[in-house]
Amino acid sequence: MRTVFGILSRTAAGIVLSLAVVAGATAADSLTINGAGATFPYPLYSKWFYEYSNAHPGVRFNYQSIGSGGGIKQITAGTVNFGATDAPMTDEEMKKTPGPILHIPMALGAVVPVYNLDGVAGGLKLTPDVLAGIYLGKITRWNDPKIAELNKTVTMPNADIVVAHRSDGSGTTDIFTNYLTVVNAEWRAKVGRGKAVNWPVGIGGKGNEGVAGVVKQTPGSIGYVELAYAKQNRMKVAALLNRGGNFVTPTLEATSAAAAGVAKSMPDDFRVSLVDAPGKESWPISGLTWILVYQDQKDEARGKAMVRFLKWAIRDGQKMEAALDYAPLPKAVVEKVDQALKQISFKGTSLY
Repeated sequence: MRTVFGILSRTAAGIVLSLAVVAGATAADSLTINGAGATFPYPLYSKWFYEYSNAHPGVRFNYQSIGSGGGIKQITAGTVNFGATDAPMTDEEMKKTPGPILHIPMALGAVVPVYNLDGVAGGLKLTPDVLAGIYLGKITRWNDPKIAELNKTVTMPNADIVVAHRSDGSGTTDIFTNYLTVVNAEWRAKVGRGKAVNWPVGIGGKGNEGVAGVVKQTPGSIGYVELAYAKQNRMKVAALLNRGGNFVTPTLEATSAAAAGVAKSMPDDFRVSLVDAPGKESWPISGLTWILVYQDQKDEARGKAMVRFLKWAIRDGQKMEAALDYAPLPKAVVEKVDQALKQISFKGTSLY
């Protein structure tokens, strides 16, 4: 009888997830699909790969959680069967690939400001300009009048603000800096958007888990991570003033609200931003996460296995997202993705 197990190990390259059939399998009936990229969806992908391999003995996944930038580089170089990113590839990046690449949306997630501040148990409120001011290095103390004015029911400590950010090429950073670029003119002019930027201030951490570690270990710190990491690490999360004029906290409902307006007008290539979305309940730093695959597959067996997995992920896999603090794709988007999967082919024949 075959059994399936998951192995989580840390390597110099990042977190590697290996899910393998280890009893009764032979080289002939075991197929490995290799991927690399975003840390943002790692908790979700870990669950998916395990459950899918359990239901489909003979298929296993090796996934390196090294950041979106690394995932884009590896899929471009052809060293993996799929990449994963929270930042859509730019037109310039797409030109560097040996063939057309498809962006396949997998889930919706929230990027959230997390903090470590004695005396402030929860409920810290921030505006877009205050958050930008902190990351620009202009607001350096927790009792700064601009912060104190927003949090009148709390005595803000007279302590330095320690800023934490990603040190690697990151889709989470792209979502976060995209938000700051949209909402703050000074950030837009001085820093801008990117998977990696020249940070005015701060301490770098590798991966979402690295930033979470910096914040947890550093009193007076603030950082940004994907919501699942914040919840798993029991971190304090700030409320943000959204475009609708309300202070909101990150929830699945707030993330879904951010996507609601985009679902009906989703572009055919799925490369779209969800930051600063309209709506009174919308979480303002929301984003999609994508799996990247070549439209024209070189390996028929792996290509077909990848398509079968993606079909499963946009159907059965969506049911697992809420428990891991990701929001499932809207129905209209799932239907559009299903059609896009029919484009994946081998020597001109669809693998759908």
